Amino acid sequence: MNVTSEQFLADPSAQGPGDAVLERTFTLGDIPGILWTPASASASAPVPLILLGHPPLGLAAMYPRLVDRARHAAAAGFATATIELPGSGDRPRLPVLDRARAELRRTLGAGEPVGAGLVDALVLPLVDRAVPEWQAALDALLALPGIGGPAGYSGGVISIGVRLARTEPRVAAAGLFAGSFVPRTIFEEARQVTIPLHVLLQWDDEGGHRQAGLDLFDAFGSEEKSLHAHMGGHTGVPRYAGAGAVEFFTRHLHRVTP
Repeated sequence: MNVTSEQFLADPSAQGPGDAVLERTFTLGDIPGILWTPASASASAPVPLILLGHPPLGLAAMYPRLVDRARHAAAAGFATATIELPGSGDRPRLPVLDRARAELRRTLGAGEPVGAGLVDALVLPLVDRAVPEWQAALDALLALPGIGGPAGYSGGVISIGVRLARTEPRVAAAGLFAGSFVPRTIFEEARQVTIPLHVLLQWDDEGGHRQAGLDLFDAFGSEEKSLHAHMGGHTGVPRYAGAGAVEFFTRHLHRVTP
């Protein structure tokens, strides 16, 4: 992992909940990423890590929301990190995804239903490429002084979160956002997920994902899973919902971190 820049987002001499957050940009091969750590983190006092998932809109577009999540997590004693998704930002385009997204726009514009085959084409190529990259990022991040494991995953794309929760033993808890298309095979994978889950659902999501989110939540095999539904559209998640997610990770990651 090559660190390309670092800066404190606040005065590093600050005390209490306003402690400085150290932001480091990095590249992992050709994959850009960002790591945020509380200034208090050290080799002798490592902090747990939460991976911040996000939609494939590019890190530059998502940065304001990501850094806000990172600040709240740092105040609770967590490091957070994210990476650019395949085909997003300045990374090379993926024609298979571009074709599927063009077909989605045509389908929605024509008022036609989004079929299972199109959902598979939209999501599965992204999941298949992104999950190994998240795992490679975990390898590099957990090797840094000041960061400990196990880790958590928070956010979307929910199918990426499901695959990580099923296949990556270092991910001990996941906070998922049920606001995207879900392929049929991901429902089957969800039945094999057993880690604790905190799931957010926007009741009036414009994409019509409510029932898919409810069905996916029902499919999860986890003994501990909670669903938090809020009124409003896709981008209307209330700010206080973030506090609930931080409390969830505090219970499950601080508890198991040495």
